[in-house]
Amino acid sequence: MSATSIHTIVTAVWTGAAVATFVALFFLNAPYGRHARSGWGPVVGDTLGWVLMEAPSPLIFAAFFALGDHGFAPVPVLFFALFEAHYVHRSFIYPFMLRGRVRRMSLAVALMGFFFNGVNATLNGWYLFHLAAPYPLAWLLEGRFVVGFALFVGGFVVNRWSDAILRSLRRPGESDYRIPHGGVFRWVSSPNYLGEIMEWVGWAVLTWSFAGASFAAWTIANLAPRARANQLWYRKNFPDYPPERKALVPLVW
Repeated sequence: MSATSIHTIVTAVWTGAAVATFVALFFLNAPYGRHARSGWGPVVGDTLGWVLMEAPSPLIFAAFFALGDHGFAPVPVLFFALFEAHYVHRSFIYPFMLRGRVRRMSLAVALMGFFFNGVNATLNGWYLFHLAAPYPLAWLLEGRFVVGFALFVGGFVVNRWSDAILRSLRRPGESDYRIPHGGVFRWVSSPNYLGEIMEWVGWAVLTWSFAGASFAAWTIANLAPRARANQLWYRKNFPDYPPERKALVPLVW
C-alpha cells in the first residue's frame, strides 16, 4: 500500500472520529476554562497546560517542512508561514498572556489536546510537504487560494481581536467572569471560536486538501458545541446577558 493510500485511510478514520466527537460534545463539556470541574485526575497550571496542548502543532509541522522535498518553493513556504503564524502564537505566546488568578487544567485534557494537535499537524505536514503534487506559483492566483486566504486572515484577525477583549476583562489576580462587549461580541458569544473556525475552513480551501478539510471538521467539532455551552453558561449566570446575541454565527445560531 502506498504512503498516499495510508494517509487517505488514516485521514478518513480521523475525520469520522471528528463527527462522533461533534455529537458527543453537545452532551459533555470539556472540563477547562469556565467549564472546569473536578474528577478528571491530576491538574497542571493553565499556562503549562496550554503549552503542552498546542506545542506539538508548530513543532511537528516544522519538522515535516524541514524534511520536505519542496525546495523552499513559494507556495509551500506560504503554507508553512500561515500555519506557524497561528500555532507559534497559540503555543508560546498566548499561554503567557493569560490574566487573572492562576487556574488549573486537567492533565488528561492537556494530553488529549497534545494528541489531537499532533495528529492534525502530522496529517497536514505529511501531505503538503511529502505527498502532494507540487503547487505551482499560479496557485496563488487561483480562486480557491484567494478565498481560503481571505477566510484565514479574516479569522486570524477576529480570533486575536476577541482574545484581546476577553483578556481586558480581568486584572491580575482576578477570577470573576464578566460580559464581554465590543468587536464581534456584539453579535455572538464566542467570536474567538468563530475566528478559529474561519481560519481552518480557509486553510482547507486554500490548500484544497483532504487533510485540511479534516482539520476544519475537527475545529468545528470541538468549538461549535463549546460555543453553545458558553452561550448557555452566560445566560444562566448573567440575567442581563444580551438576548439578541447568538452563540457562534451572527444572526443565525
